[in-house]
Amino acid sequence: MTETRITGIGNTLVDILINETDAFLDLFGKEKGGMTLVGPEVHQQILAKTDQIPAVVPGGAACNTIVGIGRLGGEARFIGCRGRDDFGEDLEDQITACGVKPHFFHSEDTPTGKALSVVTPDAQRSMFTDLGASVKLDPAWVTTDLFADTAIANVEGYLLFNPALMNAAVRAAKEAGTRIALDLASFEVVEAARDILPALIRDYVDILIANEDEAKAYTGHTDEAKALEALSKDVDYAVLKVGKRGSYVSFEGKTYRIPPVSGNDPVDTTGAGDLWAAGFLYGIAHGLSIEKSGELGSVCGYEVCQVMGAQIPDDGWERIRKLL
Repeated sequence: MTETRITGIGNTLVDILINETDAFLDLFGKEKGGMTLVGPEVHQQILAKTDQIPAVVPGGAACNTIVGIGRLGGEARFIGCRGRDDFGEDLEDQITACGVKPHFFHSEDTPTGKALSVVTPDAQRSMFTDLGASVKLDPAWVTTDLFADTAIANVEGYLLFNPALMNAAVRAAKEAGTRIALDLASFEVVEAARDILPALIRDYVDILIANEDEAKAYTGHTDEAKALEALSKDVDYAVLKVGKRGSYVSFEGKTYRIPPVSGNDPVDTTGAGDLWAAGFLYGIAHGLSIEKSGELGSVCGYEVCQVMGAQIPDDGWERIRKLL
């Protein structure tokens, strides 16, 4: 039987989300969008200056994608490292309830990582991430057997901040014979990993996913057609997401335009790219057409933008599953 399991590996994080103004974001010198690595003291400073009550939900880019695949009814596995604390236990319980089979390593002395997102009135999210126990995931622990019986390995782009771990993940996945999907994660990641990205993509990646900012940082092109052509150079599938205008997929020399899902204005864009990837990768793993896979990605991305955080509620999943 053809394997359809999707295995994700990435940072194990709890998302903490607050609604705030652009002026609030300016207090911390953060360029809007993307992700900045911080220590726990920065979280304390930010939360001390807001009067908003934060929302707390499971997070982490690859974990969000894998949870989405589980909610779609797919076989889903997630590999990460968490602390032995209430946050970590709650996160594991929640993703298990979503149909994910977790494979967590544990840190005895470092708490579970947290990503604090400031959501501005335009629904853009700017992330301050304390990786916590995620950084305790030893590259030596990432072995081929973790990717057994896997159709697609979804390797989180943020692992590029830890080159040894990223290399261990893609090597183990490649040795297991699985296709490898890489989402470029944020423009900060691309800029930080500029020296190693081209070779890593050439040697290991089969499915490359980027939004406009990430594509510009990687390819140097603002023109969509040129950016997509550059993204597709060394991979089987290249995806360029262009926000409200939808997305494009390049496969075997042909470009497919994926229209956006229209409707309500976004509440929060946290997890939009992660859930787009969930729908698209589920479709590819299950043999759906590129158009259908892209449609599934678009509707997942739309639904998650209707709520705070990266967790689509049950009624949203009911609407999504009608497309299958």
